[in-house]
Amino acid sequence: MNLFPALQKKYSKEQRSALEAQRLAHEISQAPVVFQVSRLMVKFGILQMLLDSEKGLTVNEVAGKTKLSRYAAQCLLESSLTTGTVLFQGERFTCSKAGWFLLNDPLVKVNLNFNHDVNYLGLFNLEEALLNGKPEGLKVFGSWSTIYEGLSQLPGPVQKSWFGFDHYYSDESFDKALQIVFENRPETLLDVGGNTGRWALRCVDFSSKVNITVMDLPQQVEMMRKQTAGLKGAERIHGYGCNLLDKALPFPVNFDAIWLSQFLDCFSEEEATSILTRAAKSMNADAKLYIMETFWDRQHFETAAYALTQISLYFTALANGNSKMYHSEDMLRCIENAGLEAEEIKDGIGKGHSIVVCKKK
Repeated sequence: MNLFPALQKKYSKEQRSALEAQRLAHEISQAPVVFQVSRLMVKFGILQMLLDSEKGLTVNEVAGKTKLSRYAAQCLLESSLTTGTVLFQGERFTCSKAGWFLLNDPLVKVNLNFNHDVNYLGLFNLEEALLNGKPEGLKVFGSWSTIYEGLSQLPGPVQKSWFGFDHYYSDESFDKALQIVFENRPETLLDVGGNTGRWALRCVDFSSKVNITVMDLPQQVEMMRKQTAGLKGAERIHGYGCNLLDKALPFPVNFDAIWLSQFLDCFSEEEATSILTRAAKSMNADAKLYIMETFWDRQHFETAAYALTQISLYFTALANGNSKMYHSEDMLRCIENAGLEAEEIKDGIGKGHSIVVCKKK
């Protein structure tokens, strides 16, 4: 298993002293508490108050400003102190560097909301999901077999955090991705798993000639139509509702390019290979297939790999029970087995994405 240099350095040998390792073990055992306390320090505005204060605030001052009881303020501040998000000196609390990042790193905010609103309750059933290969945690929201079937029916805050998470990871990749995909000037593009049509809208804005077909579950196609209705270029965006897990379902033909963005991580290796096989059969010799994913092994910063491998367990517990954030070697094996050839991999797209450019063998 190959890893980018920063990851190889971090993961190939022990990095911590015995005391540091013991501390980490305790942090893991208290992680649910630390998560909720940190979330509330943000929600109640305490970290921002501390950051804005010139000399810091006392417990009583925090309680007065937030309208919390002294007991509540004290519990949150003391937990945060030992966690490392606040500092204490002369009876006053101040915001630490970690607290600053908790407030200001947009990816931290997205993941914090995603884990609280979407994942927190369902992760209680992670053990069951791993043993059964099914998203056993999804039952906290509904009786669907995958979360994708129920996206349009999720509670408002859950849906908001889910789409906020999904869009954050993809949106900042689109500018560079458009340059790559439209290098060959495709006039017809199949957007597989196009969701709400954000990529499709970017494509019709980028090219006045391209027509996009969004291929997704019928309920997702309907959501896409509502989201794109009346917007510029919407007349060149079409829908193709289907169940992509149906192995007998052929892909529509005669597309210059096929686009799969943050899509194959929603499926097991077997399912991904089936989807790619059917896509390959629909392609002519000149067509290109583009896969954009956040491969955890191809990250230039170790923190990104850490975040991505944790996100894998969302797929296990809530999404579908059998997919993950892929190691690139696993995806390349699926591509090869599907009758495709990976021409090149372009890294450093947006927030850690890579694009695999494929052609038919």
